[in-house]
Amino acid sequence: MALAPDVRAFLEQLAASGAPPFHTLPPEAARAAYRQLFALLPADDAEIGGTRELEIVTPGTRIAARLYLPAQPEGPPPVLIYFHGGGFVVGDVETYDSLCRALCAGSDCAVVSVDYRLAPEHRFPAACDDSLNATRWIAQQATELGVDGARIALGGDSAGGNLAAVTAQRLRDEGGPVLRGQLLIYPATAVSDTPTASMQDNAEGYLLTRADVENFTTHYLGDAAGDHPHASPLFATRLDQLPPARVITAEYDPLRDEGRAYADALEKAGVAVTRAHHADTIHGFVTFFTLLAGGRREVDASCQWLREVLHTR
Repeated sequence: MALAPDVRAFLEQLAASGAPPFHTLPPEAARAAYRQLFALLPADDAEIGGTRELEIVTPGTRIAARLYLPAQPEGPPPVLIYFHGGGFVVGDVETYDSLCRALCAGSDCAVVSVDYRLAPEHRFPAACDDSLNATRWIAQQATELGVDGARIALGGDSAGGNLAAVTAQRLRDEGGPVLRGQLLIYPATAVSDTPTASMQDNAEGYLLTRADVENFTTHYLGDAAGDHPHASPLFATRLDQLPPARVITAEYDPLRDEGRAYADALEKAGVAVTRAHHADTIHGFVTFFTLLAGGRREVDASCQWLREVLHTR
């Protein structure tokens, strides 16, 4: 299927802007460019009950986070803990504010957006340790936060999808808490020297490039082994006894095949998987949901899935 017209127009607009590719920029400049890109997006009108800035105190560091509360919850709401995308190098709570508000409003769940530490200043395993520790802190502080600590899902896009998948595995293996679901939006699941077909076919021209992926991976891993399961959740020795997953992929995305491979492996291990493949769009389309119609549809569908996995007692 061809690219959706609004996606093609978006890519043409980016190309005409002359903005340099992310992989050509040092980290601080790439972060500024990422913020500028998100600042161009239309605003969203999601109505929620309010937000609260948090400081998560974990062993060795303090992590900023933002709590989003639904407008009219019936008792303490369930909570989605969200890890933003950006290759472990760019992105923050502020750039993902619109998406987290929409997920909160559409699912009637609380959302906690976690500002985990970024590479290369903080290389692997800092981000995945922050994600694990933040999840445990939120579960422990649920009463004080006004959320239901027995109904927790993890979510994230791209690098954040990696962190959600890794954290779900670690919680299973390292004492919980128990999760209700994992929302994996075009997740990065496997660092490999052998590129997938989608990494080759979509190497350039679709926003996220193969060179961007390689640059981000280098910043994140440094000298660490890419096949470590905390870096590549697809390579874990076991994938059973994990919570239900919604795995979202896009046809024109370098990460398409590793997202599909992770969904395949979860299903083989007996995990309930809901697949959502979008044949006419690119990596990042969900985060650009205020501009791209396909992104809006997927946000709505993901909110419905969150209702199904989190609102049952």
